Amino acid sequence: MKISILLPYKENFSPIYPGAVSLFINETTKISRYKSNIIIYGNTNYKKRFKLNYVNINLQKKLLQSQSKKYVDEFIKIEKKNKSDLIEIHNRPYYLRFLTNSLNKRVYSLYFHNDPLTMTGSRSIDDRKFLLKNCYKIIFNSNWSKKRFLEGMHNKFVNSEKLIVIHQSAKRNKINITSKKKWITFVGKLNRSKGYDIFAKTIVRVLDRFPDWKALIVGDEQRDKINVNHKNIIKYGFIEHQKVLEIYKKTSIAAVCSRWDEPFGRTSLEAASNGCAVIISNRGGLPETITNGIILEDIDADELYRKLVKLIKDVKLRKSLQKLSYKNFYLTHKYISAKIDNYRDLKLKKINLFNTKKNKSLRILHVTNFNERHDGRLFFNTGRRLNNGFVRLGHSILEFSDRDIQKYYKNYKDLSGSKMLNEKLKKTCYNYKPDLIVLGHADLISPQTLGELKDDYPNLKISQWFLDPLNKHGPDYERNKSRILDKNDFIEANFLTTSPEVLNFLPNNVSNNYMPNPSDKSFETLNNFNKNCNMDVFFALSHGVHRGVLKSGKYDDRSFFIKKLYDITNNVKFDIYGLNKIQPIWADHYFKSISNSKMGLNLSRGKPIKYYSSDRLTQIIGNGLVTLIDEKTEYNNFFTNKEMVFYKDIHDLSEKIIKLSRDDKTRRKIGYNGKKKYMKYFNSTLVSQFIINKTLQINEKKKFYWEG
Repeated sequence: MKISILLPYKENFSPIYPGAVSLFINETTKISRYKSNIIIYGNTNYKKRFKLNYVNINLQKKLLQSQSKKYVDEFIKIEKKNKSDLIEIHNRPYYLRFLTNSLNKRVYSLYFHNDPLTMTGSRSIDDRKFLLKNCYKIIFNSNWSKKRFLEGMHNKFVNSEKLIVIHQSAKRNKINITSKKKWITFVGKLNRSKGYDIFAKTIVRVLDRFPDWKALIVGDEQRDKINVNHKNIIKYGFIEHQKVLEIYKKTSIAAVCSRWDEPFGRTSLEAASNGCAVIISNRGGLPETITNGIILEDIDADELYRKLVKLIKDVKLRKSLQKLSYKNFYLTHKYISAKIDNYRDLKLKKINLFNTKKNKSLRILHVTNFNERHDGRLFFNTGRRLNNGFVRLGHSILEFSDRDIQKYYKNYKDLSGSKMLNEKLKKTCYNYKPDLIVLGHADLISPQTLGELKDDYPNLKISQWFLDPLNKHGPDYERNKSRILDKNDFIEANFLTTSPEVLNFLPNNVSNNYMPNPSDKSFETLNNFNKNCNMDVFFALSHGVHRGVLKSGKYDDRSFFIKKLYDITNNVKFDIYGLNKIQPIWADHYFKSISNSKMGLNLSRGKPIKYYSSDRLTQIIGNGLVTLIDEKTEYNNFFTNKEMVFYKDIHDLSEKIIKLSRDDKTRRKIGYNGKKKYMKYFNSTLVSQFIINKTLQINEKKKFYWEG
């Protein structure tokens, strides 16, 4: 087995003057399970190199010839003689075209260490489509970089399975917080992009006011000369990486005030790993580098001055941030190296598959939109959750995807496709002869058809479930109301995700029941309460599941709520989709994104109403995130504040988010407790049994949990 790592041309794989890419590869490779299988290819003039299996590609300069192209060509010659099982390209997306033009049947992974939209080979949408088509995995060093890669791309072009985030890593050195010195440290290029001019302007004021403090400046810049002098400033220039880490061990405060959108930010990462109280700007992926710190509201000298003064004067706050930074730091070399190896395992090792046995009892025809035409984008839906429950109960299930059938069978004689759809349903019942038909939002199935089926099969039972909001002051109230009432003459039961107690239009001739959004153990597989999540709050908004993308000029009240919440909630990392040109996410892409957050905001359209929630609730609580929910939904009838977080208004929500973002122990407990209870009492097997019992009028002495 051979894994080849191709560095960018002129990347110094040397401890003398290493780049961030070299540091990352060196630290993660030397402890990788695949260390003996990895060969690193690069080009450097330094004779001293990191002690790994490294091959230097030496080139002779020629006029009118691209050295980068020549560099890749030389690698191709090597590769043709000794084929790799996996080629990992770092930070040069355009190399992939050279490689695919010359090499057949190779597996490529591409690592982005910079903003994809600024790099040759990934700027355009066509470039990124090419990368998605030809890469096994595309790996980003931050969620911010991943979002940049996806900017402007339609979901149909994106296989989210290929996109993963693996942050950079740092060593978590043993330190003694009490031995920290009164040092304020700036490390990096001494230019305006890094905010060095802001730091230089600020630090003199700070040192004049606090003469017992010192400032340490590490770095250089040949082009951008910014001078600052003070008796308490120590300038090191460029020094070896290990010496930088030794400085961080003794540093009390580290300032990283970049102006530009840093894709990640190694300096703040290493400062946090060494227990510094870190001040960062809210640019790019910088917030993902720390677990606890201070985020600048504005990137200017006055704001930095205020934050530095606050940390100097408030010793308790400074010590607390230092301890939390060190205690909660998890992006270690060991952790990240294991993540890299895990993705390699999926390609280089066999995967075990498991099958589920099915025992037949009832024949259930499940009529709802299974979204075949959307290529799996909407697979994780309530219909499939209920299917899983029916199957686990031992029943035979036949899926009847009404929207797909209507779409594929409509013609000039039947423009809507509804006539063919209803005829096909009758033929299906003739062949399958179901005991029970369960309808889910099957609007195009006519009451007349159900009446005919009832006539043909007197023992047939029919019920329907309905997930959309039913608040008078919410969206599409009258339309949703009519959709429910349309078939009530021919069904036995309604199952609604709103409490029937607050709905005055439901008929008395059927059984009207509250149905919780079902969780499913095969869908809700994450345990975020066990994870060191990099983001604090997750929320995803869409303008319709079937549309799949944002609609220009369309807004709803949730967008304004989210924007206000973001503005008033400082030093919290939000992972938001469906706003600010970030497209909605679906299926596995949604799953991958939600896996990185501590909390999830369960915010539905319209005013809160008793028990109503969209199915995002199951995805939040079922995956071990802390669920943030409006208390007016009355979910506190089912859950305590040790299992969910209930808020009164946006300000109460903001305060609770800030508190939980700083209290990881409590966050984990609430996430664990919430998932445990929801998966126990609101799972798809129980909800499916509830539907069967109520539809067939099977009485059981023991009530379901949500029945009270």
